[in-house]
Amino acid sequence: MSNIEILKRLYKDYTKKYINKILLSVFFTLVLAGSTSAVAYLLDPAIKQLFIEQNKTYVYLIPGLIILAFALKGASLYLAKVIMINVSEEVKKDVQTDMFASLIKADTELVDNKHSGKFIGNLTNDVNMITALVSTAILNLFKDSLTLIGLLGVMFYQNWKLSLIAIIMIPLASIVARSLGKRISKEAMKQMNFTGLLTSYLIEIFKNHKLIKIFQKEEYEKKRADNFIESLKETQRKMIIVGVRASPVMEFFTGIMIAFLIFISAKLIANNELEVSNFFSFLAAMMLAYQPVRSLATLNITIHQGLSGAKRVIPVIDDKQKIQDKENSKVLHVHNGQIIFENVDFNYKINEQQILNSVNLDIPGKKMTALVGHSGAGKSTILNLIPRFYDPHNGNIKIDGQSIYETKIDTLRKNISLVSQETTLFDDSIKNNIAYANLDASSDEIEEAAKFSFADEFISKLPQKYDTLIGENGIRLSGGEKQRISIARAILKKSPIILLDEATSSLDAETENKIQTAISFLTKGRTTIVIAHRLSTILNSDKIYVIDKGKVIGEGKHDDLLRTSNIYKNFYEKQIKKT
Repeated sequence: MSNIEILKRLYKDYTKKYINKILLSVFFTLVLAGSTSAVAYLLDPAIKQLFIEQNKTYVYLIPGLIILAFALKGASLYLAKVIMINVSEEVKKDVQTDMFASLIKADTELVDNKHSGKFIGNLTNDVNMITALVSTAILNLFKDSLTLIGLLGVMFYQNWKLSLIAIIMIPLASIVARSLGKRISKEAMKQMNFTGLLTSYLIEIFKNHKLIKIFQKEEYEKKRADNFIESLKETQRKMIIVGVRASPVMEFFTGIMIAFLIFISAKLIANNELEVSNFFSFLAAMMLAYQPVRSLATLNITIHQGLSGAKRVIPVIDDKQKIQDKENSKVLHVHNGQIIFENVDFNYKINEQQILNSVNLDIPGKKMTALVGHSGAGKSTILNLIPRFYDPHNGNIKIDGQSIYETKIDTLRKNISLVSQETTLFDDSIKNNIAYANLDASSDEIEEAAKFSFADEFISKLPQKYDTLIGENGIRLSGGEKQRISIARAILKKSPIILLDEATSSLDAETENKIQTAISFLTKGRTTIVIAHRLSTILNSDKIYVIDKGKVIGEGKHDDLLRTSNIYKNFYEKQIKKT
């Protein structure tokens, strides 16, 4: 997209709705430009009436008008900034909300192939650049341009020749002009803390992307994000406004100081102690013009940064899901739970290597089927294709004769539970982690699921029991405890299809026995596909498929495969020797 197209897009989608507020801010910049120009202009009658003609009638009037002009200048600047701060924070919230809505529904492939830190950078740093483009750039463009035009008018009114010289000199002088103030470091630190809070939440979301999909909580997380972003917006808005309150105060006291100096100077002139030059008014206008010239000179940086941020954010917002419902897709009805793979081919885009090659599987309903093979053989990929985390390049997958690509995705995932080696938990209470499968579940239902998964054994010993906070991804729990919570969650969902990916790996014998018992309850009467390196856990499976280099090279029960599959036999013999 060109810069013009990006600006049009930002206006159409994010700033057009706030155009009335922006125009109101522009009005206050007009007041600001007029009051700033008035300050410079008032020096002319002040010098003529007070210093030269020594007209005592104006001794109080002109200083009073100057104070008023500075008060208007400070107030209009404050109001213009506050309005644009509010607009920019609203725009920021809108952009972040749209981006989050796109990411939470994005294909798993997109999330897996891009580091989560990049998404976080898009949502924080890049969006902040866009916000600066909307607020700082727009405000400064009008404020400084109008102020400069007004001051140039005063300068030409006083002396056009000097004005022509000043037009050349002002940009040169602005290069070395001192800054009008320092940034408020305290407020900057607070903004960094706000960004850190948002980042922490986003990391949780990206870590649990598959879990959100399998339990169909995209809308639930979107509402959580809306509330979080709304609170963050309000906090930042208040803190930023506090940061700009110094501006009108300083402008007001500057006006009083200058008025006082003029008042004293008038007395000195009356006593013939000070000479006055006719170009004071021009000089004041020229000095006041330094700030808008300096600001306009650096405005280009803010604009380019904002456009760069938009170029990174807009494609994420516009990303179209490849995995989505087709037109006229139907509700998936699971009766027996038979799953059939028909000539399925698949490869990940990241390396273009063929992972699955013409895979055919017939997984019986309401029974347990195991997948066995070396790491990288394609077992986990097979599991990922069933809930459509990914779609194959060729072939078809059917559940009870219904193609999963012709059914609604939400009804497909509603019928599937996933328990994997990498247990996925939120930094929340045990109760809420289990209830993620069913937000309407009662406390009795949650505790019942925990009892069947043997999680209640350790939960009941905790001081806060089910209200215990478990830390990021359950950091405060052992591997076996986390796995039992994951199984309890799957039990609570009560789905007819269960996917188990190394669910008992890296556990001690006692814990594994408990989890095996819990899995037996979870999978009873349900279609179950299990991946396990420990063949002892799948010996009683109704069917075992041997997968090697993306192909099915053997199938049958344990005893059959010992006779017909050398790979399976080698697996078994090696594990027997280890034990």
